[in-house]
Amino acid sequence: MTEKHLSSQFDSELNTVSSRVMELGGMVESQINQAVYALAQFDTESANRVIETEMRVNAMEIEIDRELSSIIARRQPTARDLRLLIAISKTTANLERVGDEANKIARMVKSIIESGAARALPSTELRVAADLASGLLRKALDAFARLDTAAALSILKDDDLIDQEFDGFVRKLVTYMMEDPRTISASLDLLFLAKAIERIGDHAKNIAEFIIYIVKGADVRHTSMQEIESALQ
Repeated sequence: MTEKHLSSQFDSELNTVSSRVMELGGMVESQINQAVYALAQFDTESANRVIETEMRVNAMEIEIDRELSSIIARRQPTARDLRLLIAISKTTANLERVGDEANKIARMVKSIIESGAARALPSTELRVAADLASGLLRKALDAFARLDTAAALSILKDDDLIDQEFDGFVRKLVTYMMEDPRTISASLDLLFLAKAIERIGDHAKNIAEFIIYIVKGADVRHTSMQEIESALQ
């Protein structure tokens, strides 16, 4: 992931912290997969595994931030190296928040199961959106490992698909609640789930933006797709 430097020790430190980020990414990706399975199968055991992993994710975020602070203090990096370290810190924060969203999904799935309304609600589209979000995060981690700006651009475009799924699902839930007011409480739980899934896609998008920042030095947050494509030329 990183380029060679005059200091082999600096190279080793960068590679170590980058590997830790990928390890955290793998842990969070596993959380999402477990949460999606819990949602698809209404499985309490899978939901519990997601919740149990949360403390490990939080602890790893703190450890990575501590390592980054130490590298910056000792090495005083400049230019691209500093951009890389800043982007790693922000990526770590986004991964931790993905873990938070997976945790929310798991807890809400448990709540829906306990309410007894699990099988009566239209959750198929929600599972599709969850799979899209999980796939987008996987692509973002792969692109981050390679600092692949073309893949990053593709991720930014794909995030729109998750947004479309979310909008369609919200419309369906509103119709469902209007037809049968007894489902309002459980339907609101699913709406909460849908928002958590959408946020996972947003965090994957953020990671893609950090890749462009590292490679091109351009901050493409809150910019149009046309401006992003121009920055990559």
